[in-house]
Amino acid sequence: MSAITVYVDADACPVKDEVYRVAGRHGAHVVVVANSFITIPREPWIERVIVSDKLDAADDWIAERAGPLAVVVTADIPLASRCVKAGASVLAPNGKAFTDSSVGMALATRDLMQSLREAGAVTGGPKPFSPKDRSAFLGALDRALVRLRRNAQGG
Repeated sequence: MSAITVYVDADACPVKDEVYRVAGRHGAHVVVVANSFITIPREPWIERVIVSDKLDAADDWIAERAGPLAVVVTADIPLASRCVKAGASVLAPNGKAFTDSSVGMALATRDLMQSLREAGAVTGGPKPFSPKDRSAFLGALDRALVRLRRNAQGG
């Protein structure tokens, strides 16, 4: 089993199949975390973890395990922030990387939009997930796994 693990915040994740394909090619372990049953491929390197339906249970489970040899796939900005602080590589399903420099701004924007919605402003939702997003994610995950493997091998 690879020392590199991809953690998928699986509830509503549109790129699970892409994670399986790229991680399989790189020999990475995949952990699919959800608070309800999700069908996964029957592969020894793919693991399903079902957490309680308590608020943020999946986020807490992932954040407690994320570290320098992990890639976390999530659209959840607070989870992304926690995982970046733990040293993990973090990708949104659209391929956007969360980094030390970007996650603070993403949190601030999220909080601002939430305040506007609570005040009754019509802010719209996120733009629809597109084939371009899927393609960007595939490339970003591939690059992240190559970088981690190089780092793990001391190169």
